[in-house]
Amino acid sequence: MSYDQELLRRAIGLAATARDKGEPPFGSLLAGPDGTVLAEEHNTSIGDRDITAHPELKLARWAARELDPATAAATTMYTSCQPCGMCAGAIARSGLGRVVYALSGEQLASLQPPGTGFTEAPAEGPALFDEARVPVEGYYT
Repeated sequence: MSYDQELLRRAIGLAATARDKGEPPFGSLLAGPDGTVLAEEHNTSIGDRDITAHPELKLARWAARELDPATAAATTMYTSCQPCGMCAGAIARSGLGRVVYALSGEQLASLQPPGTGFTEAPAEGPALFDEARVPVEGYYT
């Protein structure tokens, strides 16, 4: 869209604001179909002492609370960096229509010193299907 770069630059500006405030340098905004900014956020994970305080997650939560599904589907999130897995999941569940990002996750990793990334915890499962299905069975029908 004609205003994609302008809104992406605004998201990058929010990332700079986050860094100026001592927070991780990430910023995002949510825009309607005409480019009107509906909400904007920057990372506050240090100040909030909350590892989930990513701007993309905060905006996805806001959209799920404040927008009806049709309006959410017509929005675009502009973000300074490709959403992490946690944020991508929230974006999908909130029903946002589109995401436009500046840095890819791979590009971000190239800007970080070696060994500063996150390691995944080992996961085991599935297990106890017959027990675990009881509270879930029939919920989605």
